[in-house]
Amino acid sequence: MAPPRSPVGGSSSGGILGSCWRFWQRTYASDYIGFMLLLVGYLLIQFFVEPFHRMFSLTDLRISFPHAEIERVPLLHDFIYALFLPLAILLLANLFTHAPRHKHHVSVLGLAIALILASFLTDAIKNAVGRPRPDLLARCAPRPDTPRDALVTIDVCTQTHHHTLHDGWRSFPSGHSSFAFAGLGYLSLFLAGQMRIFAHGSGSGGSASAGEHVEKLVRGDLVRALVCGAPLLGATMIAISRCQDYRHDVYDVCVGGLLGWTVAYWSYRRYWPRLGSRRCEEPYAGPPGAEDVVGRGGYGRVRDEEEGLGQGRNVGIGLGVLSNAR
Repeated sequence: MAPPRSPVGGSSSGGILGSCWRFWQRTYASDYIGFMLLLVGYLLIQFFVEPFHRMFSLTDLRISFPHAEIERVPLLHDFIYALFLPLAILLLANLFTHAPRHKHHVSVLGLAIALILASFLTDAIKNAVGRPRPDLLARCAPRPDTPRDALVTIDVCTQTHHHTLHDGWRSFPSGHSSFAFAGLGYLSLFLAGQMRIFAHGSGSGGSASAGEHVEKLVRGDLVRALVCGAPLLGATMIAISRCQDYRHDVYDVCVGGLLGWTVAYWSYRRYWPRLGSRRCEEPYAGPPGAEDVVGRGGYGRVRDEEEGLGQGRNVGIGLGVLSNAR
């Protein structure tokens, strides 16, 4: 007697769903899908959303500054400083230290998510708030018969260039500042982790006596700290240039910089332990399924040593040593 046949779509559909679920758990698919959603949302805002146009007055000196045709840090340069330069340094640092593929992967992925999330949040807030830029009147070019002692709307503007006009209501927060602090801030955190400037315990290279450790801190920490702080200085100078070009005021660039730095730290900590960790130069292990490949040359690490598991050591390696000892 022939064995009973399974119903059509029964086990096969369960197998497909199970395979999809395992793929979701064993890869960074959720991260990449989230990245694509943020990218699509950012592009939709860029091309289809206009800002809220606040009313303004011709006698408001805060929006009476000249419009700079040539910016000190154009958008292309902001991409070079905050995207391509950190990316190049990340790749070179990992190549120089012979980092495994997993470390390359999360280094770049964390930077990409920080930049796109900061850009998405910044543009969403810009269009919702609709705060006038300091050079709004120069952009608007109001009609000569516009009343000077009353609040007026965008209807009094004679500017014909669509982007120049509508961009005048995208002052808060500063996009250059948030993008710069997201990219260069992530780079600063990455360098601080790799150079262990806040990790005062003995690293993976072995233990040292108390005297040797203190001597090393006194001699080397300031230089390493300055290297790690250099990207933040660069981001600060980019933010200051926006005030010099009268594109933003101090309030805009400070909030933009804080937004970018917060996103950079959030994205960094999703893949890396805290900077005070004794293993701060190593990223977290991949998704749960990545544990299966540790024995085949994969890169595995405990989720967080500050949770007390293994007292800061690689638990996977420790368990392997114990099993071999038996």
